[in-house]
Amino acid sequence: MRVGIVYDPIYLKHETGEHVENPSRLVSVISCLERNKVMPLLTSISPRLVTLDELALVHQTQYINYIQSFARDGGGYLDADTVISPRSYEVALYAAGGAIRAAESVMDGTVDSVFALVRPPGHHAILNRAMGFCLFNNVAVAAKYALSKYGLERLAIIDFDVHHGNGTQGVFYGDPQVLYLSTHQSPLYPGTGYVEETGSAQARGTNINIPLPPGCGDTEFKLVFEQIISPAVKRFQPQLILVSAGYDAHWADSISQMQVSVAGFSAMVKIIKELAAELCSNRLVFMLEGGYNLLALAASVQATFEVLLEEEITRDPLGPSTMGKQPPDILPLIKYIKQTHGLD
Repeated sequence: MRVGIVYDPIYLKHETGEHVENPSRLVSVISCLERNKVMPLLTSISPRLVTLDELALVHQTQYINYIQSFARDGGGYLDADTVISPRSYEVALYAAGGAIRAAESVMDGTVDSVFALVRPPGHHAILNRAMGFCLFNNVAVAAKYALSKYGLERLAIIDFDVHHGNGTQGVFYGDPQVLYLSTHQSPLYPGTGYVEETGSAQARGTNINIPLPPGCGDTEFKLVFEQIISPAVKRFQPQLILVSAGYDAHWADSISQMQVSVAGFSAMVKIIKELAAELCSNRLVFMLEGGYNLLALAASVQATFEVLLEEEITRDPLGPSTMGKQPPDILPLIKYIKQTHGLD
């Protein structure tokens, strides 16, 4: 399998100080991939600057200009969660452009699958506002670009970040060409992502939220992927699958109360990879979102690459959850979601 990686040191120039979303995230990932000899197995794909027209497929021009001027004036906090430094606007353009290059690389056959290791992340960014560490919505820009450039009729976005991708949902809530599926902890920031949010008008049924209670681990996520995500994606028949890959549901990540291990993420990625092989000629694009425990993030990203490469999974340095409590019963929730979306 030909697997690509989109990465450039430019992504380290989004300086955020002591903020949890900081350059050390990518430094730890790249170091792990190099140390464990995964990097030589990958096809390197250089990012590019997104054009303003491409960015405007998702964001208002006035908002784009605001981010540019805010960074030019020295940066600071856009809100309580989201910080900008002087080069953040440029870096964010490369993040969205890197997302597009990732989509191009699988659509033109350069690689079968690809992981865009970009930052700042994107799935919270909405039409005219930065949110939750995100400036521009990378996965949404890539999806809009792919639909337009390649004349696709259907694509799917699977979001397994521990937070609901409210920005991505908002972009495609009325778009019947895009199936958006999100697993996320609830309650948790940003407070969206209810089961009843199913899409509007002709897109009703193309927005599938799976709000999981705290304490869910590998078993619960695998059940969700097998009983909801896999049948829903198969029914939709996408021609391309994009993934908002956040690893903050890991049990060692203090930003949430989920109990997923590296092995749990590997199981999810394996199911997604099988869907891409069955439905869309392996065309699969991963986009980095969250994940803030550096060891857990690096190990999980490496495991993702190993699944895509069909290589043996390296030993997990952290192992399974140590919570020791009985996980929540999610079977009633699964039944409700399946009934809501006609997946019975």
